[in-house]
Amino acid sequence: CSDSTNKPVLTLFTKKPCPLCDEAKEVLEPYKRRFILQEVDITLPENSAWYEKYKYDIPVFHLNGKFLMKHRVDTQKFEDRLRKVELQSD
Repeated sequence: CSDSTNKPVLTLFTKKPCPLCDEAKEVLEPYKRRFILQEVDITLPENSAWYEKYKYDIPVFHLNGKFLMKHRVDTQKFEDRLRKVELQSD
């Protein structure tokens, strides 16, 4: 079963501590079998470009490299976009 390779990648731009990020991850918990979560710590030197872009906006989510949402999880938007990506990969 090769479906794990086709899972969309959800990138979370975060830093420590980030209570809103923790909250967002909890909201996404029911969906976690459907995507791969990749966390990017914007405070690391190699992520300084993301830091400049998102320092006042985290959490920020990208789905498969495209901006999806910031601050809070919009479950409806997330579900719609996730379904679209899943359909494209079939």
